[in-house]
Amino acid sequence: MAEQHPFSRFVAILGRGKTKQRHLTLEESRESMAMILRGEALPEQIGAFLMLLRLKEEAPEEIAGFAQGTRDTFKLPGDLPEVDLDWSSYAGKRVQLPWNILSALALVGAGYRVFMHGTEGHTPGRVYTREVLEHLGIPIAQSFDEAAAQIRESRFAYVPLEVLSPVLHDLINLRPILGLRSPVHSFTRILNPFKAPAILQGIFHRGFMDIHAGAAQLLGEKSLAVFRGDGGEIERRPNKPTQVWTTHGAEGLEVETWPALLDDGHAPHDEEMDIARLGRVWASTDEDAYAIAAITGTLAIALKTMGKADTLENAQAMAEQIWNDRDKAHLPVAA
Repeated sequence: MAEQHPFSRFVAILGRGKTKQRHLTLEESRESMAMILRGEALPEQIGAFLMLLRLKEEAPEEIAGFAQGTRDTFKLPGDLPEVDLDWSSYAGKRVQLPWNILSALALVGAGYRVFMHGTEGHTPGRVYTREVLEHLGIPIAQSFDEAAAQIRESRFAYVPLEVLSPVLHDLINLRPILGLRSPVHSFTRILNPFKAPAILQGIFHRGFMDIHAGAAQLLGEKSLAVFRGDGGEIERRPNKPTQVWTTHGAEGLEVETWPALLDDGHAPHDEEMDIARLGRVWASTDEDAYAIAAITGTLAIALKTMGKADTLENAQAMAEQIWNDRDKAHLPVAA
């Protein structure tokens, strides 16, 4: 009889049927993801594992454990730079341009340090952050060391997923093959490689708010805000009220509803998705009311998550001031 493969026990836990299956514990999740990333699981096992998790839906312990297992593989610089905010971008935009990128750049221009990470291409017909940053002339970090240098020099770095973890990059791109998203789309958002004290998360499915908030509490993150952003990105939809769940360490949970900033309840569908417009909006040669509301609204959530404003109203006022005070002639981190 063939010896049982070490990874098979994790597949068995998830696939024993309705009465016997259970969630993985945090430690089981951490160990299983570390085995996958070390190349110790077979492709057949990985496919079954990811789809069983998708069918069951992930638990907070699993998201937290997968994030820890991934962090265990990072080879970080010995002297990490200080970062104010971790900003993930894994969904892409299809209805509106990614105005949230201008929110992040406005923060950088105001003196805050932002570490951004993400991926692209797994879903056709979307505009992804890397493409936009390259168009704007912003360099893409090709290593953790390069990202650290960029944070020190310009207060901003964007690191693609294939740099964070080539294996996770391959797994997230299985979506067109498997036909479904996998837990990789979820836990990459909480990786926070440079250990920022504040994390923003944008999700698409409202039902995942408690899962992401619970994972943040298990990981003891100092401050994490998660909300249903436009297209699943970290971008406040200014035409609708936005519920934001914010965690503070292992215990605290705050749920707030941010009001709509525009009267129109329907977001306009941008048929062209011309990324050159982002530069024009930054320079104020394009005064798009929806774009500016999305930018300042997202900025406001970031500022409150970082503890820079104590109320929703103060956060919005501060965001609008930062946007009005930006250097319209120059982006803060262009090469």
